[in-house]
Amino acid sequence: MGRYALNLPMELKHNAEQLATAQGVSLNQFILWAVAEKVGGLQQRLDDPAFPHITYRRGASGQPTPMVRGSGIRVQTLVVAHRQWQMTPAQVAAEYGLMEARVGEALAFYRTHQAEIDQNMQMEAGAAGGHG
Repeated sequence: MGRYALNLPMELKHNAEQLATAQGVSLNQFILWAVAEKVGGLQQRLDDPAFPHITYRRGASGQPTPMVRGSGIRVQTLVVAHRQWQMTPAQVAAEYGLMEARVGEALAFYRTHQAEIDQNMQMEAGAAGGHG
């Protein structure tokens, strides 16, 4: 494994440490994960440049899933909260600890990529129904 000295602005380092702790990993593991996520996303060219705070991650199924960048929150989770639970974007933001602008971007991403996300939700609903 290669070594690389990294200088982070203090606020970014502090935020990264807090997120790493919340994820239950070391700062080093968190930075490795973040860089791997970014490199993987750029290599796959899945990310939509119109939505800079949305990225794709591969879940356990191997299926790429749109997520709010820097969080473990799927776009579809926010869509369900907004549409099915009838929460306002401000309420969704408060519920999931996000800035309201991120929720707005996720909902706009959904409108642009609705067929893809609806298909993922239907597949998950079918899989869940098949196991019960």
